[in-house]
Amino acid sequence: MDVAAFTTPHPERPPVPVAVDWTAVEEWLGLSLPDDYKQLAGAHGPLDFGEYLWIHVPCVQEGRFDYGDWLRDTHREARIEARELPEHERPAISPEPGGLLAWGETRGTDVLFWDTSVSENPNEWTVVVNHSDGIPGSGLRPWHRYDLTFSGYLRHTVRAEWELPSPPGPLIGPLPGSIARTAFLPTAQPWTPPEPTTPRLTDAERRTALETGTGLDALRLLAPPPADPYLGGGKWAGLFAELGTTLPREYVTLMDLYGAGCWSGWLRFLTPLRTGERRYLQHVESTTGGYRQLKGSHPQWYPLTTWPEPGGFLPFANSIDGDQLGWLTKGDDPDSWPLIVWPRHTDQGPPLKQGLTDTLLAWQRGTFSTAGLAALDEDDDPAEFAGFEPWDDSAYW
Repeated sequence: MDVAAFTTPHPERPPVPVAVDWTAVEEWLGLSLPDDYKQLAGAHGPLDFGEYLWIHVPCVQEGRFDYGDWLRDTHREARIEARELPEHERPAISPEPGGLLAWGETRGTDVLFWDTSVSENPNEWTVVVNHSDGIPGSGLRPWHRYDLTFSGYLRHTVRAEWELPSPPGPLIGPLPGSIARTAFLPTAQPWTPPEPTTPRLTDAERRTALETGTGLDALRLLAPPPADPYLGGGKWAGLFAELGTTLPREYVTLMDLYGAGCWSGWLRFLTPLRTGERRYLQHVESTTGGYRQLKGSHPQWYPLTTWPEPGGFLPFANSIDGDQLGWLTKGDDPDSWPLIVWPRHTDQGPPLKQGLTDTLLAWQRGTFSTAGLAALDEDDDPAEFAGFEPWDDSAYW
C-alpha cells in the first residue's frame, strides 16, 4: 500500500520499519493477512496515522506492547462487549472461525477489525469498527461494518471532501495526512510468536485445582506460591503490637506461604511486615482516613465504620481499580471477623460468607464474584488467568 499519495512523514517521529517474519506470524494466527497491511507495516512499522489512529503491527517493546498479548486482550474485551448486543447481532471474534481480527485502535478507544468472514481472500476483508461511544447523531449501534478494505478505509479518513461514490459512513476523520512512529513505541522490535507450551497442570491436577480440591492445597496448584515469599523485615508480633490486635490466623498462614504480591494481575495484598516508610499501618490509616472523609460528605453511600472503631473496616488488600478488601473487626476474636469488600465503583455490599482462603480460591476459579471483585468472563480459562506475582521491597504497597 502506497500512502505517499495522501500522507507525509512526521518531521520529528518519522516511521521506522520493523522486520516482521510474516510467515511465522501468519502460521501462529492460522490466517494470511491482507497484502496492503503487510506492505504498510513492513515499510513503516507501528504507525500513528493521522494523529489519531494507531495501526498495530507484529512488534514488541518490553513493558509497553506485545502484539500477541494485545490481540488476546483486545479480542477478549470485544467478546465481552459484544454480549451486550442481541444474540443474532453479535459478531464472531477471533480466534473463532470467521471472527473479527483486530488491527488498530484510536485515541478515542475505538477498535478497528477486519471481518474475516467476508472472503477466503484476505485482500477482500472489510473493516468493522467498534465505536466506543457509539456514532454521534447517526442512530447506529457502536459496532459498524464498512464496505471498505484496509486501504480504502485509511484513504477515506484522510480527505478534504467525499469522493464518489460516497463510502458508507460515518467514518473517523477527516484526519490530517500525517504518519509517524507510534510515540509510545520508539524502540519497538519484531515480535516473535511464542513457542507452544506444555500445560502446567496435568488433567488430574487441573481437576483438583478447579473442581475437587479444597483450601490451600488447591490454591497452591492453581497459583503456585513463590520460593521466597516477601513480607517485609519485621515480625508478626511487632505488627500486632503496633495495631493493638492480632490478625486472623488464616490470613497470617496465607501470607507466610505467599507473601505480599498481586493475584491475577489485579488484587494486591499489602506488605504486612515492612518497617519504616510505606508500612502496613500507614496504608491502613490512609485508606480508612479517605473512607471517613467520603462518609462525612455522603453517609448514605458509605455505611461502614472504620478501624480502630469497634467493628470497623480494616483493609489488607486492594485492587488496581481502587477496590478494598478487608475485615469488619467485630468482637475480640480476629478469627471470627467477616471479610468485606469496599467497592470503588458500585454500592456497598454485605460481608462475605466465606473465609479468606475459600474466597480467594473460588475467585481464582471464576466461581465467585461480588461487587468489587473482578469476575472472569464465561469464555476465560481460570487456569490461564489464575496466578500470583510476588513482590520484593521495591513494591510500593
